[in-house]
Amino acid sequence: MPVPIPRQRVIPAVENGHDGGAAPRTDRPTGSPTDTTRDTAPRGTTGPQTEPATTTEQTTTDVTDATGAPRTTGGPDGTDRTGATSGPAAPTAAEAAEALARIAAGSAAHPGSGPASTALTLLVIEDDPAGSLNIPSLLDSAELTVRVRTARNLTEAERLLTDDVHCILLDLALPAPGPRPAEAEDGTEDELAVLRHVLRLAPRHAVLALTGAENSARGPEAVRVGAQDFLYRDELDGRLLSRAVRYAVERKRADHAQRQLTESRLRAQENARLERGLLPTPLLEGAPLRFAARYRPGRSRALLGGDFYDTVRTADGTVHAMIGDVCGHGPDEAALGVELRIAWRALTFAGLCGDQLLSTLQKVLENERSDDEIFATLCTVDISPDGRSAGLCLAGHPSPLIARQGHLAELLPYDDNGPALGLLPQARWPRRQVELGRSWSLMLYTDGLIEGRIGAGNQRLGQDGMVSLVRGLLGQGLRGDALLEAAMTEVRALNGGELTDDVAVLLLDRMVPTTR
Repeated sequence: MPVPIPRQRVIPAVENGHDGGAAPRTDRPTGSPTDTTRDTAPRGTTGPQTEPATTTEQTTTDVTDATGAPRTTGGPDGTDRTGATSGPAAPTAAEAAEALARIAAGSAAHPGSGPASTALTLLVIEDDPAGSLNIPSLLDSAELTVRVRTARNLTEAERLLTDDVHCILLDLALPAPGPRPAEAEDGTEDELAVLRHVLRLAPRHAVLALTGAENSARGPEAVRVGAQDFLYRDELDGRLLSRAVRYAVERKRADHAQRQLTESRLRAQENARLERGLLPTPLLEGAPLRFAARYRPGRSRALLGGDFYDTVRTADGTVHAMIGDVCGHGPDEAALGVELRIAWRALTFAGLCGDQLLSTLQKVLENERSDDEIFATLCTVDISPDGRSAGLCLAGHPSPLIARQGHLAELLPYDDNGPALGLLPQARWPRRQVELGRSWSLMLYTDGLIEGRIGAGNQRLGQDGMVSLVRGLLGQGLRGDALLEAAMTEVRALNGGELTDDVAVLLLDRMVPTTR
């Protein structure tokens, strides 16, 4: 039977006011593993009395038996295995590493199910003159390896509270920092002032509250204030402490994840409300026209893209419609599209149209864009009060589609198409007069509708394909919202899935009953 080599524990020269009476071991076997913990001298040892030293992390070492397997030799009461008191052997280094992996990952995997991870670090904040609390001994008895740091007051705790600390064990009997807390109306002091201070000091760390059984009401109150759990000093043992540490760390992680999820949902809701508020509300009161629109941004989980549209009726009875597209798909492009739409509405109500309006919009674009290479296409239509004619301006944008009663759907003329906004500093945009007829449907759209693919190849739908598609739907008797919904559905089906670009479609209908 191999005989273990006895280990000499490393004990600070002065620890808790006692001389450990033992020198650090110097015959450590080469290559022996090391667990970084804070060790304390056995209770009841004698030595010169001094002032408590500032607590720092110390090191306990492991030794190997005759077979070469590393083993720790400390007993459950904190005494050396060479002393009179003995206890169960600590786990092997491999078993301890696997246990630490399960603790840090919060899993219940069996040994050997995954790689070892970094050990947990416990910061103990307590002033125990009687020496009744021996945290390293408790953890040893639970067959766990946890780094332990001990602070006698909150000043030391603040110095030792680094990012690698996972959990704090706080003695609620500690005095609160600063001036004496103010008394409540009933004359009692805030018994949890020290806990509130630690929670402010370490908002991201798990906290365990330590109290006496005589103050049983203080533990649940500590959890209500913000601690992850509470423990009674008189009932504390190794397994209870190790389980409480694991629970506190995992509960803190779960609380943090839940808080992040809640904050993310709130931000998403706020963004949705903001984007929904930026979408246009048509102002067509008094106009004998029916309005329908479809809008789908290319950005994932967004309500607003770089496409924009608007429709208003001015005091003279003219109906003004506009649709545009800012190059790009990000939030900056979406914001610029909103700015251009709002500027268009304001300039239209101010009486501007045609080249004068587009020139002013180009100045807005040039001053608001984040990059000189950003441009925007635009189509404006000004429908006369009688609804039979319109003025058309195109700034690098696809021409609208018109379906007149008794005629096949076709594109409006686009020979006088001007450049996109933001490309040429001194550009001009002619305004072309077009006849609409007695009853008609006018569809304005962005290029996202016509740039979808047809089947598995690289062929695009294009304007001709869109015209044929709309003709077929009109032949089925579809109008208004039903027409736009069917058109969007067929375009997506031809593309083999969702379109990658922003899509905006606007439809105005003027249907005058035929008189006999």
